Order: sequence, then structure tokens, then C-alpha cells
Amino acid sequence: MEHFDLVVVGTGSGNSVLTPDFDGWRVALIERDTFGGTCLNRGCIPSKMFVYAADVAHQAGRTGHLGVDTSLVGVRWGEMVGRVFGRIDPIARGGEDYRHSLDNVTVFKGDARFVGHKVLEVGGRRITGDHIVLAAGARPFIPPIPGLEQVPYHTSDTVMRLEALPERLVILGGGYIAAELGHVFDAMGVSVSIVNRSKRLLRAADEDVSATFTEIVAGRMDCALGSPIVEVTRAKAGIKVRTEARDVIGDLLLVATGRVPNGEQLGVTRSGVELDRAGYVVTDEFCRTGVEGVWALGDICHSAQLKHTANEDTRAVAHNIAHPDDLRRPDHSGIPHAVFAHPQVAAVGATEQALRAGNQPYVKAVRPYGDTAYGWAMEDTTSFVKVLADPATRLLLGAHIIGPQAPTLIQQLIQGRQFGLTTDQMARGQLYIHPALTEVVEQALLDLPYP
Repeated sequence: MEHFDLVVVGTGSGNSVLTPDFDGWRVALIERDTFGGTCLNRGCIPSKMFVYAADVAHQAGRTGHLGVDTSLVGVRWGEMVGRVFGRIDPIARGGEDYRHSLDNVTVFKGDARFVGHKVLEVGGRRITGDHIVLAAGARPFIPPIPGLEQVPYHTSDTVMRLEALPERLVILGGGYIAAELGHVFDAMGVSVSIVNRSKRLLRAADEDVSATFTEIVAGRMDCALGSPIVEVTRAKAGIKVRTEARDVIGDLLLVATGRVPNGEQLGVTRSGVELDRAGYVVTDEFCRTGVEGVWALGDICHSAQLKHTANEDTRAVAHNIAHPDDLRRPDHSGIPHAVFAHPQVAAVGATEQALRAGNQPYVKAVRPYGDTAYGWAMEDTTSFVKVLADPATRLLLGAHIIGPQAPTLIQQLIQGRQFGLTTDQMARGQLYIHPALTEVVEQALLDLPYP
């Protein structure tokens, strides 16, 4: 058995655990797939590169209301794939080559499994470590739908590397992955159908945002919503998804029904690490599991499953291992998120339905983009900013934006909330550039009523 000072399972955010504090440590890095993890290779970065192209393509032919006539001449999908992964793949290879070049780091390729207390087996070799960091992330969830295992399908792990575009794409799911990839393929000229058991898309979002997003997407794509799936079968015309309401047929099937953590696949319970009911590794506020010397970070241990939260965890874990007498907590007090679909969505804090369910007093304001000068320039009729505040303290409880530049516009609200500014201070304590789109945030804050 080989012994290391530090073992890191997963080379996404886990790769960043290796700060200069560990230059003198004997380190093992374990990766079963491509170096760099989901965000780099199969998630955030490639998907947004496709989304940016999709935004441009979607705009073509939809500018007549501005007095500008445009059209989409064509889409060179193969060139897009080459552009995206021609940039990403060398980064992954370079990262792995760099780790191989370090004298104090041993890279193990293959599936890792715990076979005993703090003992991992990978590629027929058994290793252990004083410290073990579980950073193995999550994987696509494949729902137990009758017939699904008998038909070919893609997930977000594979669909962005298609050699050619299908004519018809059926997407199972209604969350952010389905929304973003639906936008990409629809903009590229594919006939997209979204099948979702909920009546609304992005159902975890604020109720007003979810309702508006669903209405807009349903006007653009074929949406079979609010009807359970009965089975999936092959058909002469392609793949058929039968719901209780109707059949949906496509040439290609994308399963985008969420993601599940990889703790169970690692067999972490054999080392005494606890999993919660959803399969996430249980940690304390310092990212420690219940087993001394075993840590966890990112998607494997909490449902946020966001790169920025994983990075925050990584900074805390790296510090805490190197400085055990000065433990730090990752700050999860204001986790923002965004959906890079069309329209874009961004949020921080509580939704209105959550505040209502928790009997939390609140005041709210909703301000359309179209109320601002820049909104007039855009001729926008559907986008808005919604803010929710505590009526007593005037602190921001939640903010929700749907429309162009939403992930950028939300940032000033994130900052104000994080540093304890009241909504009145955010609105009146700074100058807003006129006539920038940020004025819609200012106006929403100013609209918050007093009790």
C-alpha cells in the first residue's frame, strides 16, 4: 500500500487544493475522466461558449422592430465544436501534464473506490493518506423511465460534442441544463421539444420568473409540460417519448433531469464517511467529514452544485489542511446563480414563495426593463427586476432578474446584500449611470414600499 500526505479525488476544483503550502507534501491526485472536471470539460465553460454563439444566431431575424433587417445565413456546427473544444482540450491536457511533471505529485487515472478506512483502490493499486479530499463532483441523473435504457440518448456530458446537428431534439427535463441546451440547439435551427413533468420550467426559481420564462420558451419551442412520462421507445420516425397527454418524437434524445453526487460511487461509507438522504457527503462548517483527515468540497457535498461555491470550498479546505489551528468556514451566506438561456435568469437569496412559506414578512417591488431608457432602446417587453426586502431592517432578502445581462445586473445586488447595505443605501448611496440598463435595478430598489 502506498502512503501519501494528501490524496485528492477529482481534478476539477480539487486540483486547486494544491497551493504552495503543499509543495513539500507527497500528494496523490486521482482522476477517472478528463483532467479539469465538469466545469472545464462538460459544463460551465463549453456550454457558455455555445450559448454565446446561440445568442447571436437567435438575434438574427428578430430585429425588424428596430428597423434593422437581418437573417441567419447558416450555422457551421462542426466549426463551433472545433472552436470550443480546440480551446478547452489543450487546457485539460496541459493541466494533467503539469501535475505529472511535479516531483511531489503522483497522478492516478481510473475509478477510485474506498476498500477500507481511509484506503482507496484505483487501477489495482491501494493508497492511503493522512488527509483525503473528496472532490469527485456529480454526474447526470438518469431517471427510471420505462424503456429509457433500451434507446440511445445523450446527456450534457456528451451532447456538446455531436458531430452533426439533428433535425429534431427531444429534451427530458426543465431545469437550467435543459433551458440552456434547449436555447443552443433551437438557435442553431434544430426543432426542439422539451418534456417536463412540472407545468413550469425552472420551477425552483422565483414564481414570477419561472412563469415568465415558461411562457417565453413555450412560445419558441414545443413544450410538453405537466404530464408524466409513460415510456420511451424507438419508433420508425426516431425516438418516441410517450407522456400521459401526447407523444413527442425526435431524432435525438437528451436527458437533462438533474445531477447526482458521486459519493456513493466512491464507496465513502466504507471509510466511515456519512451520506445524507440525497447522497451528499455530510460535512461540518469547515468542510470536514465525520472521519478525521477526510474532507469534502463542491458538488459531492452540497446541492448548490455551482463552480463558484466549489471554488469557495476549495480555498477553505486548502487553508484548513495546511493551517489546522486557524480553521476557516467557506462563506455560503449569499450563493448567487444564473441561467444562461434566452431569456437569461439570475438570482440571489430567497424566492417570494419561500418567504411566504416561512411566514417571513417582506415587501417587494418589480420593475420592467421597459421602464428605463435603455429598455426603450431595446424595445423590451418581457424582462424585469424583482427585489424582496425585510420591511423592518430594509435588508435585501432576495433578488431575481429575467432578461438580457441578468447575470451581470445581479452582481451589484449580491455585493450590497453581502456587505449588509440596506436597499435604500443601495438605491440612493451611489450614482447610477444614465441611461445604462443598471437603472432598472435602481428603480426596483426605489420602488420598495415602506410598511
